[in-house]
Amino acid sequence: MKSERNLTLSDLARIAGVSTSTASRALNDNPVIKQSTRERIQALAKEHNFSINAAASRLRTQRTNVVAVILNLIEHTEQSINDPFLLKVVGDLNQALNDKGYELLLSNSFMATDDWYNYFINSRRADGLIVVGQGKSEQKAIDAAKAGAPLVVWGDPNSQSGYPIIGSNNRLGGKLATQHLIESGHKRLVFLGDTGHAEMGERYAGYVEAHNEAGLEHDTALIFPIDLTSQAAYNKINETILQHGLNFDGIVACSDMVALGALKALKERYIAIPGEVGIVGFDDIAMAELLHPALTTIRQNTREAASVMVTQLLNQLNGKPAFSEVIDIELIVRKSAS
Repeated sequence: MKSERNLTLSDLARIAGVSTSTASRALNDNPVIKQSTRERIQALAKEHNFSINAAASRLRTQRTNVVAVILNLIEHTEQSINDPFLLKVVGDLNQALNDKGYELLLSNSFMATDDWYNYFINSRRADGLIVVGQGKSEQKAIDAAKAGAPLVVWGDPNSQSGYPIIGSNNRLGGKLATQHLIESGHKRLVFLGDTGHAEMGERYAGYVEAHNEAGLEHDTALIFPIDLTSQAAYNKINETILQHGLNFDGIVACSDMVALGALKALKERYIAIPGEVGIVGFDDIAMAELLHPALTTIRQNTREAASVMVTQLLNQLNGKPAFSEVIDIELIVRKSAS
């Protein structure tokens, strides 16, 4: 008998009393094979120190079992992978991909240059693409999809596109954040975020809608199109107070990191939160409830979103239709705008 070191797939199939194709499917956890059979063959493989030659398997299937996750950062931004929300999205995507037997290749829109199809798919770096963020331009994603790249985007799911977009109900989130501040007695509300960004533009639309429904005019002088970082928010709030005094009593921040910068600027000036200025963020990152005061925010369900994105991408890889989908959001009331 062959040594376990040289055991082949056909040897393992013979030991298990099944065909070679059944053994292969069982080792790849293919649901076509009964779970009890899969578990028995996998246990035999472990007992005999057998593992599939991954490289040979990939050559046979023409699959890399890798998905490229691209952080679609806008030009001239200081936002990076260090952003806690992006880290959370990437972490949840990694888990969702691993659960389906795929590895994650992390890149960004600058590293990938302009031709995502050739850089990732044609060069066989990855089987498909998950793009985190529409940013201000979708051209790279549009070109990749037209070239035939299996592609899913995290962004505004109400956008018209030739590929599936998964994302939160951004307009409703912006509306709920604004309504909460108005109902708490705040009337002059800053919108802190870049309205030219697809998702932030929808949050701004919700901000405007809430004002209209409350019979309030929103002051366009209080719309601050800043970069998506805490430092940009900190600088803008300081600059505004220096130039105009405290001419607002509430802030709708486009992200929790932006809210964090605004909160810091106000606290350094001993401005009471929420007594003088209420703040609502967006994302519900882990540190939101640890801030002082704890941050009222709009929670995005990134775990559910990651699962949906992976499912829609695998549908494309398996020749099935894929669709955009809206993920529910939730207002989390804490102390910054109670």
